Amino acid sequence: MNHSGCKNFNKNMQHCNCSYEPCSKKGYCCECIAYHRSRGELPACYFTDDAEKTYDRSINFFVKLQLSKNN
Repeated sequence: MNHSGCKNFNKNMQHCNCSYEPCSKKGYCCECIAYHRSRGELPACYFTDDAEKTYDRSINFFVKLQLSKNN
């Protein structure tokens, strides 16, 4: 994908913690969110780096992490 297609690409990449290789959606938050939403998931940026590395992007996993953090 052409990086000129997103005016926020460089800024987005500063915060993108997706470790999946090869991911064509890195830095393209709109595409990433749409992709994961279509699968009933959340993108990597919703997770800590350690949780992200599990590649479990499920909403259930996210909620479980949030509940354990608050207990």
